[in-house]
Amino acid sequence: MRTKFLALSFVFVLALVLSGCSVKLNQPATPPTLNVNGSAQVQLAPDIAYISIGVHTENADANLAVSDNSSQAQKVVDALKAAGVDEKDLRTSNYSISPQQQTDDKGKVTGILFVVDNTVYVTMRDLTKIGDILSAATKAGANNIYGIQFDVADKNTALAGARKTAVENARQQAEELAQAAGVTLGAVQNINYYNNYPSPVMSDGKGGNAMYSQAASVPVTPGQLTFTVDVNIVYAIQSAK
Repeated sequence: MRTKFLALSFVFVLALVLSGCSVKLNQPATPPTLNVNGSAQVQLAPDIAYISIGVHTENADANLAVSDNSSQAQKVVDALKAAGVDEKDLRTSNYSISPQQQTDDKGKVTGILFVVDNTVYVTMRDLTKIGDILSAATKAGANNIYGIQFDVADKNTALAGARKTAVENARQQAEELAQAAGVTLGAVQNINYYNNYPSPVMSDGKGGNAMYSQAASVPVTPGQLTFTVDVNIVYAIQSAK
């Protein structure tokens, strides 16, 4: 009886093994593919800019640090409005209060200093006024000015054209490679694309009014912005007939 049971178990296991082999043998082979990259660039003149303008204050008294900052920040906002910035283009992007320990040369804590930062995000729709805006802000008490980001308000049509050009560039490369390798292109298996936008043209920093008043006196030149579109396309390939 035991011998018969073992024989049946062996047959069952063998059937499972053969079944697994059958499934593996029947799996379709992965078709060969060709992976190519395409790229295109478009240059546009900026018509909008974004600037972060802030007020930084410090005081051993938390209430005084806050009140001084609030008063100074309000003067900056009023100056920006007076210089022609619409209220809808002003937005508070950061407000923080943080205590910082003060130490002497030996590392002993001597007190607490309260640091307050208030940053306004400004949208500039008239690029010819950027210099005036920076000058007005620093004269009103702004002592933190971060990177100016130039941009194009409506770039969708230009980027759509660049994507089409990038795909055509990838297709041309794929056809050249396929011809050289003696194969033919099949259907597209996968497409990925990436947009590369320009970085801010003015690095951020912190400093006193004199530093930024001097910087604001220099004309700001937007120049041209270069937008890059990259695509990655995977084609199926087959032997030429």
